[in-house]
Amino acid sequence: MEDGLNENEEERILKLAASGDPDAFGWLYEKYVARIYNYIYYRTGITADAEDLTAKVFLRAMRHIRSYRDLGLPFSAWLYRIAHNLVANWHRDNGRKKEFPLDDSLAALPLTKHPESEVVQIEEQEKLFRIIRKLPAERQQLIILKFVEQLPNSEIGQIMGKSEGAIKSLYHRTLLSLRKEYENYFSNEINDDFLATKKRPQQFYSPKVKR
Repeated sequence: MEDGLNENEEERILKLAASGDPDAFGWLYEKYVARIYNYIYYRTGITADAEDLTAKVFLRAMRHIRSYRDLGLPFSAWLYRIAHNLVANWHRDNGRKKEFPLDDSLAALPLTKHPESEVVQIEEQEKLFRIIRKLPAERQQLIILKFVEQLPNSEIGQIMGKSEGAIKSLYHRTLLSLRKEYENYFSNEINDDFLATKKRPQQFYSPKVKR
């Protein structure tokens, strides 16, 4: 099967997958697996867990694909909802929000001629992810769908079970919260650096006097 099929052709493939055609479901898997993995990875920050949860999403989708039509959702939105529920369970089971791992980020990047600039960029991204993870889960989900997956508000609304107008309103409030968290984060970082400097013993230059 070829990529770039129109909506009607994908609908035909979905019918084949629902009837038990493994090739049809394999095509759906290949089309959406990267998007679902990225979404889960940005919500968990752990490569191994993201891979495991992605596999569970498609396993669950394969088992229940015959019932997805009853929800009145596009197949991609249905997958995101499954992913969202699994990620929510993951956070509950872990009991805390995990930090975005710098080592995983470095490993995921291709080698370049300027690794120093890549490290600086990753460190800045890590700070941003720490800030995002201070937001409520719903707003984290919106940020990832909007900026990482680059989905339109209409599709985000289908995934999150909200109207397009509600998504626009939530997006505006999320940006305000993100800006506030961003300012607080760097304000605290500057204060920590200042206190660390104050704690270091001061060294005074004593010029040697020739006799």
